[in-house]
Amino acid sequence: MTYRKKLPIGIDNFEKLIQEDFYYIDKTDMIADLLKNWSEVNLFTRPRRFGKSLNMSMLKTFFETGCDKKLFQGLKISEEKELCEKYMGQFPVISISLKGGEGRTFDSAKEGLKYIIGNEAMRFQFLTNCEKLSEKEKTAYEQLTEINTNTGTGGVFAMSEDTLSASLQTLSGLLEKYYGKKVILLIDEYDVPLDKAFQYGYYEEMVSLIRNILGNALKTNSSLYFAVLTGCLRISKESIFTGLNNLKVMSITNVQFDEYFGFTDSEVKEMLNYYGLMDHFDSMKAWYDGYRFGNQDVYCPWDVLSHCDNLRADPNARPEDYWSNTSGNAIVRRLIDKADSVTKNEVESLIAGDEVIKEIHQELVYPEMYQSVENVWSLLFMTGYLTQRGRVDAKRYKLAIPNLEIRDIFETQIMEYFKESVAKDGDTLNRFC
Repeated sequence: MTYRKKLPIGIDNFEKLIQEDFYYIDKTDMIADLLKNWSEVNLFTRPRRFGKSLNMSMLKTFFETGCDKKLFQGLKISEEKELCEKYMGQFPVISISLKGGEGRTFDSAKEGLKYIIGNEAMRFQFLTNCEKLSEKEKTAYEQLTEINTNTGTGGVFAMSEDTLSASLQTLSGLLEKYYGKKVILLIDEYDVPLDKAFQYGYYEEMVSLIRNILGNALKTNSSLYFAVLTGCLRISKESIFTGLNNLKVMSITNVQFDEYFGFTDSEVKEMLNYYGLMDHFDSMKAWYDGYRFGNQDVYCPWDVLSHCDNLRADPNARPEDYWSNTSGNAIVRRLIDKADSVTKNEVESLIAGDEVIKEIHQELVYPEMYQSVENVWSLLFMTGYLTQRGRVDAKRYKLAIPNLEIRDIFETQIMEYFKESVAKDGDTLNRFC
């Protein structure tokens, strides 16, 4: 029986993926592009499940001091000899995901952020006994990692809100002093705490805290070499990036870096061919392709990997909706709830495979997102429920449902809305009949 690599379902740790011999679609060219075209602070916005976390893990593995260079042998970045010599394994790296910085209350979300940053600080416990640091600096490190054992919950980090606000800047300074090199800062899922805060009613407090953390880390941090942030949405600069003039945003409309998030046609063909599944290419394309980032048409990686895995177990497995199972589809429901007769006609046109022309606002503030149907269109576009089929002018795009999977989500949400309406109002059913 011919050996085939394992499929990396849900694996977003680059080192594990390579070491354990999972199938990997090589995106390491992103490292070279980032170094050749970088800004001091880089923000990538993409829908969920498009490889953001794996790419961040790849960046951490490449740049961090002590890098196992064998991990990159045979990958595209290894062809860039000078870049590898100069940058691979040369930097202290702070890498966090704010995905866990959520909760039903501000206090619980704040504890989540303390846990995330405190745990990352714990990776550098050698700072406790570092002769290069003064006693005051060692105390500053201890404030980041001190555990409060009086919480009754098994111990959480005790840092005050002021310490939390300055935490990434403080840790950067300590690492620069230890290594004699400036720090690379990676922040994945930067917008999750704001999303949850808006849902549960403590948005203003969270905006203030995130603004302080990011402002200290990205704007007034002399120890920063460069930073990369990822998220689903481009949150208004005025709300959390105030005064940050060194921010470069690469959204789904930007051509630069457009091929590094999502799988291209050739990459999917290569994978299917490797697993002997080329007979399923047409259905894979119809169900999971259709997204356009910049000038590049891409597939959703989560869907391709999941369906490939199913097909290996059952060659007769039918395509299904994998993407919506990873999160709710409240955004589609919001559009349907708010729809007037014009919007309902537009949704029907989209489901029929047509396009609608809409003005897209790429910078939003959470409280404004659902205030108008126009903003909901923008939200659907940025989160992957709609994609663009060309630009009409500076702000207006031709929007379409990307593929059969997303069309299925729209139809399901419309039917759910209809069932609930019928349950509340018998006249609806009579009119329908």
